[in-house]
Amino acid sequence: MIQKLILVALAGAVGTLCRYGLGNLVHRWLSAGFPWGTVCVNLVGSFAFGLVWALAVQRAVIGPEARLIILTGFMGAFTTFSTFMFETGELLRGGQWLFAMGNLALQNIIGLLAVLAGMALARAL
Repeated sequence: MIQKLILVALAGAVGTLCRYGLGNLVHRWLSAGFPWGTVCVNLVGSFAFGLVWALAVQRAVIGPEARLIILTGFMGAFTTFSTFMFETGELLRGGQWLFAMGNLALQNIIGLLAVLAGMALARAL
């Protein structure tokens, strides 16, 4: 168990560094007026999550422990947006359209409001 935790943490460290590096690289290449770095990280992360998941679950090419390390450790640090998109996609694949739309609306709208509320609280302190 300790070994798994260490491997997840190490993969998380690598994911964090990759997020930082890719985000900055894209930001330097493209206009600073739009968050292209974050967009790129989220899209690459979503694609990679889907690829790893399918290889692990549908093709059985990636084992459960490697899947944990890659998806929870690396991808969790690289972008949690990929997990959000995957879970929403699973709801859609399961025919749960209302839950999928609710998940999109709840996390995006309430998430934005939470950020703004946190910023307002910090200014008020």
